[in-house]
Amino acid sequence: MQYPLVALFTTILNSLLFGGNTSTSLDVAPKTVVLDGSKLLDARTKLVNNKADADLQAAFKHLKSQANHLLDKGPWSVTDKKVHGPGAGIHDYTSQAPYYWSSKPDGGCPYVVRDGKRNPEARKYTDHSERAYMFNSSYTLSLAWYYTGDEKYARKAADVLRNWFILKDKRMNPNLDHAQFIPCQNTGSSGGIIDWSEGYTTVLDAVAILESTKAPGWTDHDVTVFKKWNTDFLHWLDNSDFGKKESAATNNHGIFALQLRAGIALFLGKASQAKRIAEGAKQRVNKYISPSGAQPQELSRTRSFHYSAFTLVAYTRLAMIATHRGLKVDLWRYKGPKGQSIQKAVEYLIPAATKEKKWNHKELDFTPSEANGVIHWAADVGNAKAKKAVGRVPAPPSGDLWPVHPAPDAF
Repeated sequence: MQYPLVALFTTILNSLLFGGNTSTSLDVAPKTVVLDGSKLLDARTKLVNNKADADLQAAFKHLKSQANHLLDKGPWSVTDKKVHGPGAGIHDYTSQAPYYWSSKPDGGCPYVVRDGKRNPEARKYTDHSERAYMFNSSYTLSLAWYYTGDEKYARKAADVLRNWFILKDKRMNPNLDHAQFIPCQNTGSSGGIIDWSEGYTTVLDAVAILESTKAPGWTDHDVTVFKKWNTDFLHWLDNSDFGKKESAATNNHGIFALQLRAGIALFLGKASQAKRIAEGAKQRVNKYISPSGAQPQELSRTRSFHYSAFTLVAYTRLAMIATHRGLKVDLWRYKGPKGQSIQKAVEYLIPAATKEKKWNHKELDFTPSEANGVIHWAADVGNAKAKKAVGRVPAPPSGDLWPVHPAPDAF
């Protein structure tokens, strides 16, 4: 039993610490898609009750700083673009394949691939950068709302989401027909799905937080339209030639596409589809992760460390999806017939990520922090090598926010 004066003191303290509304709607574990809602609730409870350790306090402070920075940014929309891709309309998401360059000194056709080297020409198609701003801001602001109860964060997150998905004159068409087109060759490619599969499940978590907490600014109409948009998008991913080809890809594109489809399916209540995708991913572990933990398709790239870590983000996020809503698919501890596993693949990165050993594969820009999230994950699920390594891997440039959103991110 809490005495009245203690309750009053707690309310005042919460208001001073967290700067806003302490609505009981926040005292729930959000029904998130990737993130573990119970972990979010535990972190929030510790923060509210002033029982957070130094790491959680630092992560919360950093998250709030980022959210404050985003309050006057955006919102963004595909209709902002000044340059359209070939064959694309104003509501069509457009991007240019980043590793394709003109083969001629003065420009022009044909375009050829230069793996790992981004063509600055692609920047003129602004949908690509703006979808990244939308992903990051909706996620960060929704988390800030959850931890602080300050409705300015919820309303801004809702504004960002509404501009991209809800408003008829602003929203994106629910397909990626014109993503990563290759100049002189096509008007879009299946590989362009990676533009969304690498980060869109964070948006699903953002919306799940807003909906679970009945956040101000996110309406029943928004919920209905957003779910309809995702229903149409999932249908396109499941049935279009691009979607089928991307899900069958043998490298990082394939596992990211599966993670995207499973995440949307779970968000929409299609648990059987999400479970089927997660179970099927075990065959990818068997085929594309070697017993040593190496990922041959990624080691062949010019940025082999980056792509090895990047691919593991998809595996781990799918493994997290597979634990929710009764799916009970244990990708965490799955071992293939020769001992292949996601955890082995994480262990393969640890010596280089901690700078104990040199990375002995081609890498144009070795950045050990790119493995930070997946090593955090492995440590959280009990991997002994990861537990020893986690404090010795550099934090990402944006800071180590693991205590407030314990899932690896790809953007």
